[in-house]
Amino acid sequence: MPTLKNPITQVAIVEDNAALGNGLRKLVESADDFRCVGVWTSAEEALKKIEAFMPQVILMDINLPGMSGIEATARIKRHLPEIQVIMVTVYRDHDQIFAALKAGASGYLLKRSTPDEVRQAIRDVRSGGAPMSAEIARRVVEAFHQPVAKPVADEVKLSRRETEILEYLSKGMANKEIADRLEISVETVRVHLRRVYEKLHVHSRTEAAMKFRDAKDGPRGPL
Repeated sequence: MPTLKNPITQVAIVEDNAALGNGLRKLVESADDFRCVGVWTSAEEALKKIEAFMPQVILMDINLPGMSGIEATARIKRHLPEIQVIMVTVYRDHDQIFAALKAGASGYLLKRSTPDEVRQAIRDVRSGGAPMSAEIARRVVEAFHQPVAKPVADEVKLSRRETEILEYLSKGMANKEIADRLEISVETVRVHLRRVYEKLHVHSRTEAAMKFRDAKDGPRGPL
């Protein structure tokens, strides 16, 4: 039984694959110190329910229908920063890993991780750690040995309007807010954003905003 020194951790799961979601639920509930408060099949559903259930840890898939797990993580961390998010995914490429971590994820596990590894990751993140599958940790290290990429401004040419919209997007504004600020329609904002995504080779608002902020900040040297 859990003790005062080992309280129950409330865990939620965001996974669109029913079998995987059910497997993760059983994995969580197999530990005396965890309780599964919800299994949600989309980021949109999770964002609607999260405040009612208030999990302390979320196991988040990246490739969700509609909004991505990365964008959902960014929104959760912006409004409920105390919630810890662990990405549980099949993706192993550098861009996805860093996009997730920049969005605020505290850990990154591959779906083939063992039940013990997932349970330990939940405990680690609750105690201030940043759990990662060994393969993911290696890829993070490899990425630091790669040449620094040129800022996005050197790689693509954005129009004045696209730059304005990206600036507001990077400040966390919704499409309606951007449309009101620029006195254009919401649909026009969507059209510009689609072009921005294509030029920046990204798939979500969060990834576009992060690329834009990185370009503005420029390459970072050692502290």
